[in-house]
Amino acid sequence: MANILVIDPSRSMRNTLKERLEYEGHAVEVAEDTISGMTVYANRHFDLLLCGQPDSPLRTSTPWIRLSHDSSPESAVLAMQQGAVDFVTKSINMNRLLDAVRKGLAKTPAAVADAADEAESVPEEVVPVRRVRAARSHVGRIVGESVPVKRLNTLIDKVAPTDARVLIMGANGTGKELVARWLHEKSRRRDGPFVEVNCAAIPSELIESELFGHEKGAFTSAVKQRKGKFEQAHNGTLFLDEIGDMSLPAQAKVLRVLQERKITRVGSDRDIDVNVRVLAATNKDIPREISRGEFREDLFHRLSVIIIRVPTLAERIDDIPILVDHFLETICGEYNVPVKKIEAEALAELQKLPWTGNIRELRNVVERLVILCENTITVDDVKMYANGLQ
Repeated sequence: MANILVIDPSRSMRNTLKERLEYEGHAVEVAEDTISGMTVYANRHFDLLLCGQPDSPLRTSTPWIRLSHDSSPESAVLAMQQGAVDFVTKSINMNRLLDAVRKGLAKTPAAVADAADEAESVPEEVVPVRRVRAARSHVGRIVGESVPVKRLNTLIDKVAPTDARVLIMGANGTGKELVARWLHEKSRRRDGPFVEVNCAAIPSELIESELFGHEKGAFTSAVKQRKGKFEQAHNGTLFLDEIGDMSLPAQAKVLRVLQERKITRVGSDRDIDVNVRVLAATNKDIPREISRGEFREDLFHRLSVIIIRVPTLAERIDDIPILVDHFLETICGEYNVPVKKIEAEALAELQKLPWTGNIRELRNVVERLVILCENTITVDDVKMYANGLQ
């Protein structure tokens, strides 16, 4: 569940979005304009904002999505320049909006930190029931002691110091972005920028400007020169997340940059050298996408000098006690409450669940248990709350 604020001058639009987002399990507040919306925002924590107020940028660190009746590329470019993480026209179907909301929520600080290994030791008297604690000492490593995670950490340690391109493959929620971040942090480029691009979230008509930048006057709303993501990542790392969702024309442009190590801004004919290590991630079966003509084989070969496959939670089920330990400490810290205990039987019950949503789903379940349970989480609590139905 996320806290979402909807700002839109249309009452019917506000009500429609509120009803549907609440049906999806989110807590929703609404406001009719930016001024009243920011008043609401100042008095409550929100994970995502939806803004339908025309030409009104939101000066906030919280991810926000522009809602607009204007579907022109210029309006989309302006929204992205103002800081929006996505641009959705109000006439588009609800599934597109919900997809944008899911992707926007993936950019929240809590989501980015979901699998981050920042846990420190929890005193034994605070959390007496813990059978596995070894991962607490793994600063800079993926949390876990299972064989798949040990192999993953070993591979990261070997690959990170090189400049080799890496394709990170794995299901949603497995922690592909975390792998990319550790590859950067352990590399010789660690002091340079780490720039992430969600390829699935950028409309096809904006991808060239977003990646390569543009010159002033290149199109109607290009009021000033703008560097693209490749230039922003110069001497650092560029992470192309969900590259399997990138359009074929955009793939061709990225392939050229990988081959020539040069970019050309939109509206310019001057090449600019870029020194960037490229990491990419996808949840798709790329060989199958290639056979279907949806992904360029030459780009795949350029990206996949090294392929890292991130295991699902089902493949590392023995790590659940360690992960629960980590999430309990992190989440209780976020809510400023004492770290809750969990019975061994409750941990065993969690290990029986299918975990189709992987690490992300496990964190959500732990957060739910922290909110709804007493000081000690029991096996009955897990049976009652783990599926999200109370």
